[in-house]
Amino acid sequence: MKIKELKESNLIKNAFSLYVLSFAKLILPLLTFPYLTRVLTKDCYGMISYVKAVMSYMQLIVDFGFLLSGVRDIVNVRNDKKHLNEETWNILTAKIILATVAGIVLLFLSQFIEILKNNLAFVSLSFGTVFLSCFLFDFLFRGIEQMHVITIRFIIMKSISTALTFVLVKSDADIMWIPILDILGSGAAILLVFGELKKLDISYCKPKLKTAFKKIAASFIYFLSDFSTTAFTALNTLIIGIYLNEAEVADWSFCLSIVGAIQMMYNPIFNGIYPEMVRSKRINLIKRIIKIFLPLIIGGCIFTYFIADYAVVIVGGSKYVNTASLLRSFIPLLFVSFFSMLYGWPVLGAIDRAKEATISTVSAAVFQIIGLGLLVALKKFTLVNLVVLRCGTEFLLFVLRYSFYYKNRTEFSKE
Repeated sequence: MKIKELKESNLIKNAFSLYVLSFAKLILPLLTFPYLTRVLTKDCYGMISYVKAVMSYMQLIVDFGFLLSGVRDIVNVRNDKKHLNEETWNILTAKIILATVAGIVLLFLSQFIEILKNNLAFVSLSFGTVFLSCFLFDFLFRGIEQMHVITIRFIIMKSISTALTFVLVKSDADIMWIPILDILGSGAAILLVFGELKKLDISYCKPKLKTAFKKIAASFIYFLSDFSTTAFTALNTLIIGIYLNEAEVADWSFCLSIVGAIQMMYNPIFNGIYPEMVRSKRINLIKRIIKIFLPLIIGGCIFTYFIADYAVVIVGGSKYVNTASLLRSFIPLLFVSFFSMLYGWPVLGAIDRAKEATISTVSAAVFQIIGLGLLVALKKFTLVNLVVLRCGTEFLLFVLRYSFYYKNRTEFSKE
């Protein structure tokens, strides 16, 4: 087999693994999603959604952009066993340091945010899964393009927590089982990962603290971009929890879960092509992706519009029947976000334009935060207005990223 054909085959295999992963991330949570919306009260489900939004911030601190910078570091040394070991354990050390920082930040927030303060035990256990994520080595397996390890690990982890949720969670009184089951699933996944490390002959070598801190500093620009992205998602939930009630947090989180499940189908495309774009910088690959998926995205948006009334009842039950119009208002976001994500790291990151990618994200985040402030100041802070703002922010993000791509288009290969 020719080298080019071999690379294409590996790209297809990794993309397939990530699609299976994405499908598992979609299906497994969706199995418990309608179950939990039915057995839990709206206020309780709203609290859980709020804590998950906070944990997404904690996870960002732990990851600190290493799913991009770490992958790049691993790609660069993947054929040198000694340096591969060093990079792996230095990045892990950096993530443990960051997890400690995240724990301190969470403890501080829990003193001031009422929902967190009133549910401290649930919050603490939820953070356990975030801390354990350090030992899943996502950056390594993405860098050596063994995506199947990530896929198998996730399926094992989530299958355990999903299956036991139906057995152990019957009402609001049982919600502590939710983070406990996530911890058990993570533990099982970690055992699998260390088995894979042994097969790959990735052996422990003493990390260097100085190097770990240097990696944190080098990854800051990637973290800033990822952190700014949460202004579009988790930040909205946090603000809603301050100005609206827990039932409205539940309505927002319910629709966002459906939207997020749809957007999750985009991730394997971008994650699958990222290593190949870093190596080859072939812009024709991006154009081919658009030609293939644009009709599917348009069809999916139309389909979502017409089935919204049925979808919210099927997924969440009669308690969420009033959210159909809110779900429809998210449709422009579903369309635009595909392109804003595609022209982000898969395109700009491939030509070392991390600065431009981050500028676009931070600029859009500032726009979103200013918009949130205006909605609060003008007393127009409603869920529908928040969706309109969110769609406008995503469009701005796409325009900025495309303009940076167009300005630097000569840096791509046309082969």
